[in-house]
Amino acid sequence: MQLPAALPKDPLGPSPPHARLRSPGAVEDASSREPAPSKDALGSLGPLETFVSLEEREPAGPGGRELILEKARAACRCSPRRLSAALRRLLPALEWLPQYSPRTQLLGDVVSGLLVGVVAIPQSISYSLLANQDPIYGIYTNFFCNIIYAAAATSRHASVGSFGVLCLMVGQSVTRHLQLAGYGDGSAALGDNSSSPRNGTTGACDRSCYAITVALSLSFLVGLYQILLGLLQMGFVAVYLSEPLLGGFVTGSSLTIITSQMKYLLGLKIPRHEGVGSFVLTWVDLFRHIHDTNVCDLLTSLVALAVIVPVKELNERYKDRMKAPFPIELLVVIVATVTSHYLGFQQRYGAAVCGRIPTGFRKPTVPDVSLFPSLALDALPIAVIGFAMTVSLAEIFAKKHGYAVSANQEMIAIGLCNLVPSSFYCFASSAALTKTLLKESTGSQTQVSGLVTSLVLLLVLLWISPLFYSLQTSILGVVTIVNLRGGLRRFRDAPGMWQLSKLDAAVWWATMLCSTLLTAEIGLLVGVCFALLCVIFRTQRPRAALLGKVSGREIYEDQAAYKQLGSIANVKIFRFECSLYYANKDYFKAALFQKTGVDPALLAAGTSAEPGGSGGCWGAGCGCLEEARGRAEEPAAGACPPCTDMHTLILDCGAMQFIDTAGLSVLRETRRDYEEVGVQVLLANCNPSIRQRLREGGWAGRAGSAGGHLAFHSIHDAVRFAERRHRGESREERAALPQPQDVNSRVSS
Repeated sequence: MQLPAALPKDPLGPSPPHARLRSPGAVEDASSREPAPSKDALGSLGPLETFVSLEEREPAGPGGRELILEKARAACRCSPRRLSAALRRLLPALEWLPQYSPRTQLLGDVVSGLLVGVVAIPQSISYSLLANQDPIYGIYTNFFCNIIYAAAATSRHASVGSFGVLCLMVGQSVTRHLQLAGYGDGSAALGDNSSSPRNGTTGACDRSCYAITVALSLSFLVGLYQILLGLLQMGFVAVYLSEPLLGGFVTGSSLTIITSQMKYLLGLKIPRHEGVGSFVLTWVDLFRHIHDTNVCDLLTSLVALAVIVPVKELNERYKDRMKAPFPIELLVVIVATVTSHYLGFQQRYGAAVCGRIPTGFRKPTVPDVSLFPSLALDALPIAVIGFAMTVSLAEIFAKKHGYAVSANQEMIAIGLCNLVPSSFYCFASSAALTKTLLKESTGSQTQVSGLVTSLVLLLVLLWISPLFYSLQTSILGVVTIVNLRGGLRRFRDAPGMWQLSKLDAAVWWATMLCSTLLTAEIGLLVGVCFALLCVIFRTQRPRAALLGKVSGREIYEDQAAYKQLGSIANVKIFRFECSLYYANKDYFKAALFQKTGVDPALLAAGTSAEPGGSGGCWGAGCGCLEEARGRAEEPAAGACPPCTDMHTLILDCGAMQFIDTAGLSVLRETRRDYEEVGVQVLLANCNPSIRQRLREGGWAGRAGSAGGHLAFHSIHDAVRFAERRHRGESREERAALPQPQDVNSRVSS
């Protein structure tokens, strides 16, 4: 981009000389009032010689302690009105349900709910395999969480239920506890409840009973974590899970899920591995037992894949022309079940089937408290991923349809979807991308569609579920794998991400590889830590530049980025495009010495070596390459005489959001070193928090001292002041020159 050499004049015209902006009603202290400039001085300055001095406001509102006490007193007050408001916040359905319009909203909600329910039937059963549970518990999970989410959520379009990544994490935890309890590898076939613990630790509880006990106890802890985070207003935690991080985690988990489902597609009975290296160990076992492949399961899987994948691709390609996607998954499940039943795949070919699926509901239970210590750590990453996916999907579709959602309330809602259903034999759930997209695209208006979805699942629970007895588990594996296509497609976006941001691409690859090769939990932890390290790396070595002036305008930009920028004679303007703190203070000094061409410490000692040497000049100026740790060394022999081509250094602080104590020390050291060689240091574009830090930190001497160094509200004011000061006006003109704002000046009351 090329900036024009000259731009039209400011249509507002020049401001009055020495303009002073004051807060309304502020009383000016006579001791801090600056003398008015004389008429001769005003005439000599001209319109571009104007300096702006802003008078600061008093801090508004109560202090930190008073604010906390005020909020605590407000929280302790109780009245019918406050109780009603709290209940409406906890259950947002009490707000929107009385305003529900059946005439305009009911049709879309019913159609959307029916279609999502049709899709949820095969997914509920197939994801039960992933969670190492019997199929009935997947249907329970989707039934109860839709009812609770409809009452407690602020999102109108998010669809909750069993989610592949969470089911994978639940299944890994369940498998580990089954092994610890003596149930072998925990990979018994669905409906096989004959297994008993070899160590006798669980009494009369069979494998299926113990598996769901572990899962519901885990769901209870997940919901408890999420509700506590929501009550503590910790919804902001989701911002630390960046899009590349979540994308890499979902892709890595998708690869792990596909690996875990391959044994069902091939009809192999191999142990289910968990922990570090489970991905590699599973593939080793698959190739080791490939000769035991069940031909019936393999052919059924290939036929199902050949039917489902093309139809789903057509659904996506022509989704704008279709009123609703074709429910190919449910159709394949029905046809496969009928075919398996009448052709006797289980009896004749030994194909694995779902087995008996009971009807109705079981008596409510309570979590096993004795499992909490071993499940507490497993529940934490599940809770984080669950609320992150839910909040992300809720905010995406809320922005698309123009309404607001509360991240904290969404966290409480999904927490209730895990906490309450745990008493009804459900495992952890969250918002699911596939069903949410289907729900939004088929005309859903409110969460009434979720109630319709639960009604469809209720019909399955009461009457239809026994009909899935002969459904092959290979078909369920195909349904699971097909729904992971979105995660695998992210590989196509990796090259574009690399071109756009190499650090984001590195976060994606690191999270994906660790989630695949290690475990999902370790992958998430590595992704978060690596993403934070990337942020630190960005701030540790930020961009630094020397600024030049646009001809005829008060605009200053990077000389290396734009053409036709002029330099200011004997004035260097240095911009550091990041906050100044302990991690980048050394880089700040090194970049400053390189850009300005002057290292004041060695220049004061009368040393300057040739370019390219260890103590040579920075570029064309007479400065030094020595960094702070080498300043105590003796100057090199034969050095050129000391010189500098500037009298003023202006530090543009516009990109600095904060300065810590180490950064403030560097600024003080920089000012002192440069003044020793006759170069004055000015600051420009400091925000109010930095000005406050400079004032409290004794920028010019003692903390809170009346005399301070100069800090300007614009680069142009600093430049004009430096030029006028260097010209050496007469004593009268210098006395009449308006003084810029002092960062150590007192704040007007």
